[in-house]
Amino acid sequence: MISLVIPSYNNLRHLKNAYNSVRKYYTNKVELVLIDDGSSDGTFEWLNSLKDKNLIFWKEKNRLGHTILYDEGIKKSTNDIVGILHADMYIAPNYIENLLKHLTPGKVVCATRIEPPLHPPGKEKIIQDFGMDFDSLKIENFYEFSKEEMIRSKDQTTQGIFAPWVLYKEDHLKIGGHDPGFAPFPYEDSDLFQRWILAGYEMVQSRDALVYHLTCRGHRWNKEIGKNDDEFKLFEEKSRIYYLKKWGSWIKNNEYSYPIISPVYNKTLVLKNPTSQLQNHLDPWFNGGEDIIIEVDGSNFNQQDFQIIQQLPEIIQDSGEIGEFELGNLKITINDLESKEKGLINIYSKNKYE
Repeated sequence: MISLVIPSYNNLRHLKNAYNSVRKYYTNKVELVLIDDGSSDGTFEWLNSLKDKNLIFWKEKNRLGHTILYDEGIKKSTNDIVGILHADMYIAPNYIENLLKHLTPGKVVCATRIEPPLHPPGKEKIIQDFGMDFDSLKIENFYEFSKEEMIRSKDQTTQGIFAPWVLYKEDHLKIGGHDPGFAPFPYEDSDLFQRWILAGYEMVQSRDALVYHLTCRGHRWNKEIGKNDDEFKLFEEKSRIYYLKKWGSWIKNNEYSYPIISPVYNKTLVLKNPTSQLQNHLDPWFNGGEDIIIEVDGSNFNQQDFQIIQQLPEIIQDSGEIGEFELGNLKITINDLESKEKGLINIYSKNKYE
């Protein structure tokens, strides 16, 4: 048995499809943990009407976001192996088998997404249009395509990591799950993936475990496809700042969406002649530590200087020595070259970086 966790916020039409796609193939082998994240569209009433002995569900009074609810669902699951799905994902035949054949303790296995042409293509996914939204879905066409794709890619793997994924529950809880500092979302996934890698877990993408993913429904595109909701913009900015404060640089992935982890240093900015706009622009890149001190005159600051700040972890790592040097208009003082990224594996009891 495996438990799959699906939080949903005002996404009932898609959630029904996601539920039915799992139950089409798995009635007893998969425990579903479905969470109503404070919805007002009848989600809980529908959940309460289901006669499903392998279903755990509840309703949150207020919206918490999937950063919190993935972990709450995993904690309440009753199986040793857990995974997540999005409410706008639909699984193909043999989905579970094609994931679990690669899974062992200390390993995370992710599926291969099939998506409509809404985001840039990548080697980690397949671009194929089986409908852009609920009313245009061609699920049966997706199923037929998946059967052919599973033959073409049978037992193949690549190294990548993104949702949906599965792993042993113990491995997920060992590092504390998701960092609640990213609640309600986004960027909690990039943070988690990097922490898994730093903890020594192996990442495997199963190329014949397939899902159709509409993308971004329920938390980003509610009213119009491709247009971010105002609420999402606020959450995104909060999480962006938290991520930068924590990791010291922005998200980097290779061509298969496998994280490239930059070294993490404690950094302080000394900004002379600041403007409030420049101060706010630069502050997220510094966490107040004393490993690295950057001094700059705001009146001379330019785009090239900002590019240097963005690349500081690699520049510091490559420098290889304690001391002072100038780069662009920046005076850089290195007091400690020991990087701190492994100290980020386990989550903090409070949001240290806010």
